[in-house]
Amino acid sequence: MSAAKRHFFICTNRRPPVSPKPSCAPNGSEDVLFALREEREKRGLSADILITATACLGPCPSAGATVVVYPEGVWYSNVTVDDVTELVESHMIEGKPVERLRDPLYS
Repeated sequence: MSAAKRHFFICTNRRPPVSPKPSCAPNGSEDVLFALREEREKRGLSADILITATACLGPCPSAGATVVVYPEGVWYSNVTVDDVTELVESHMIEGKPVERLRDPLYS
């Protein structure tokens, strides 16, 4: 088995509803996780791409999910299922970050 080319970490943290800080799970991060995994499988990329659900990664967007990709260290925020195809084609396959989704705090 060879080393993976990229590792996608998707926050699936869920805070209690009374928490003043938002969390990614209620904003669709689990759907993003499953959609990324499905696209990876459809395209035969399982040996090259790892995808891991995580607890809180730190920045909390008001909508969508936080995703970080290594080895590049690219942070995305407000990622939704509608962004998955572009993420897969651009970053997962071509190695080019999707600039419109990059988190401004970590770019």
